[in-house]
Amino acid sequence: MKLTAKQKAFVDEYLIDLNATQAAIRSGYSKKTARQIGEKNLSRPYIQAALEKRMKARQNRTEITQDQVITELAKIAFANGADYAQVVERKRRVPVFSDDGEITDYEEIPYQDVDLTLTENLSENSKGAISGIKMTKNGIEVGTHDKVKALELLGKHLGMFVERSKLDVSGELSVTFVDDIE
Repeated sequence: MKLTAKQKAFVDEYLIDLNATQAAIRSGYSKKTARQIGEKNLSRPYIQAALEKRMKARQNRTEITQDQVITELAKIAFANGADYAQVVERKRRVPVFSDDGEITDYEEIPYQDVDLTLTENLSENSKGAISGIKMTKNGIEVGTHDKVKALELLGKHLGMFVERSKLDVSGELSVTFVDDIE
């Protein structure tokens, strides 16, 4: 079946952000009915086929695979802060003073400090989770991408999180009527 101009526009717009409602609005459908139209369009086999064809072409063109995306998400999701920095204990020599203010001795006082791992010593996975490194007034700051978001996306990919409104409950139910009224 041939797509209408609006359906072609819907396919183009859907590929931008995979949001059916917004794709329907951007392709000229009414804002009032955009949600329903978006869902209806996605359920039509010929629109699904057009989307699949376009997605496959984009994958071939960009050479980006689903495996690559999942691998990058996994780097972020399973990043470990201890790969980047370790809390260490150091000792500082401080003078001990007599009552008249003279230094009589020195003692070592323990304190905590942070040692950063050199980026050249990080694994490729650890490097892949870094969003930025900068010098601040308090020292070096290493930022990582959003771990919770990466875990959420991986969980969705694996089908771990099912929204209650989308749960498919089907089957047969038998009802037995018991007449126990005298």
